[in-house]
Amino acid sequence: MAGRIPQQFIDELMSRTDIVELIGEYLPLKKAGREFTACCPFHDEKTPSFTVSPNKQFYHCFGCGAHGTALGFLMEYEHLDFVEAVHELAERANLTVPLESRDSSSARHDNSELYTILEETAAWFSRQLRRHTEADRAIDYLKRRGLSGATAAAFGIGFAPPGWDNLLREFGNSAKKRRQLQQAGLIIEKKQGGNYDRFRNRIMFPIRNTRGRTVGFGGRVLGEDTPKYLNSPETAVFHKGSELYGLYEARQAVRKLERILVVEGYMDVISLAQHGIHYAVATLGTATTREHLKRLFRNVTEIIFCFDGDRAGRDAAIRALENAVPEMREGRGIRFMFLPEGEDPDSLIQKEGRGNFEERITDSVTFSKFFFDHLTAQTDITTIEGRARLIDLARPHLQRLPAGVFREMMAARLRELSRLETVKLERGNNTTNAGTRRGKKHVKSTLSPLRLVVALLLQCPRMATIAGDPQRFRSIGGEGGELLIQLLELLQDNPNLKTGAVLERWRNRKESRYLAQLAQWKPPFDDEAGLEAEFRGALARLEQQQRAHRTDALLQKAKEGTLSAEEKSELQQLLNRDNQG
Repeated sequence: MAGRIPQQFIDELMSRTDIVELIGEYLPLKKAGREFTACCPFHDEKTPSFTVSPNKQFYHCFGCGAHGTALGFLMEYEHLDFVEAVHELAERANLTVPLESRDSSSARHDNSELYTILEETAAWFSRQLRRHTEADRAIDYLKRRGLSGATAAAFGIGFAPPGWDNLLREFGNSAKKRRQLQQAGLIIEKKQGGNYDRFRNRIMFPIRNTRGRTVGFGGRVLGEDTPKYLNSPETAVFHKGSELYGLYEARQAVRKLERILVVEGYMDVISLAQHGIHYAVATLGTATTREHLKRLFRNVTEIIFCFDGDRAGRDAAIRALENAVPEMREGRGIRFMFLPEGEDPDSLIQKEGRGNFEERITDSVTFSKFFFDHLTAQTDITTIEGRARLIDLARPHLQRLPAGVFREMMAARLRELSRLETVKLERGNNTTNAGTRRGKKHVKSTLSPLRLVVALLLQCPRMATIAGDPQRFRSIGGEGGELLIQLLELLQDNPNLKTGAVLERWRNRKESRYLAQLAQWKPPFDDEAGLEAEFRGALARLEQQQRAHRTDALLQKAKEGTLSAEEKSELQQLLNRDNQG
């Protein structure tokens, strides 16, 4: 069993990670006062409501409520589990993740066993291609497609033999293993009980994530069964809408990727690599999604979509165009490459070779040209009515473009085609005061003394050093009082922790949501002196509140005649203090 990652390492990792720098690799952040803003990556919006605080090392979206730390962002955005996100951040920070022994009571949930069974299965499929008595048909097929043994090995191609229980017999020797196989999408449960192998009599293509770990499979049938290509189902580690076949291999083959060619199938990617084009990837039986595009643009600045030249290919290109609109901005390029009728990348490169194929890439259609060609084909821009129709068609798409130079140039091109000096992209002024409305909705004007103390500590954790002995708040009682004591003790022992690291200390605990909500609170001032003065005042009010509660409790006991001598003395002191105050 994997060891537990020490908390001290998580603290160091959070201190070494700049959340603005991290999220800035994924989103075009803009400075807004002391924070940074962008359109939220977790829901569609036109007005930025996603904020990143370098001081707190925390992000929050006022639109959908998404929030978290650098680790949380990677987990949500990249669909990583906690352990994977830690390793990803550690790699960025040139740190080695240490492990300590753990027992079941302290274990963090992770998907290590799922990855293990997938890796073992990938290795087993690969061995079957070399050793199984019925593998000749698979080998003959790959040879007919022109693949070398080296290329097949680079992509980890394997063979799932005919039969309903090969994997079950190999790996399913316990209930736990069978459960893992099922969770990995490798076996299917029968309605009448029992299980059977999902992949049978197929050439197997392991699908690897960006860290090179097998997360799923694609299988090409060798017989007459259907479907021709079968993919793994969605699992805890495999998400079709974000994974791209061949991206890991492309990053391994090319030291610095400059462009990526998006094709349709596994064999297209592999055949192109066989001919020296090592920068092709394929979506997994789905249309190109925004998640795909975000992932690609984190690796390159130019994407070329490759489609068949028939009607289906044009329709697919239009869907890709529409999904790409929100991701287009200056510094990025998208092109559309259409192949001759009846050809696919595999067949065409075998006929023409790498040089001619890459000339076609160079001659491919730019995003802006394809965009306006597609719209002008739907109307007659030689007429006033047609030009008005063009504006109506273009406006909703251009509104989805991020603000910036590229959007302005697209608007300028629309003005040229419509022969208007100005074209308003926005209808009305519904979004002009969105930020003000959000602020009023989400920021509470008053907090209880306890909540205010906690909220201020999350604004400026080092103020814990002026709070005195945390145990003096023991009489508050309840979960809130205990949380305050734990928070103060943590921050007094670790005065350099940022808010993000503090929140990571409470990950997977019931108080985490409460702390995250308070971390989103914005005080009516942003200078340190103002924060400290408010913090001291909140502490004083909290102490006064404690005294009032204690006084009421003792007075009630006095009425009941149950006060001890010590309690009588304490009550007298409290009453004297109140009279003096």
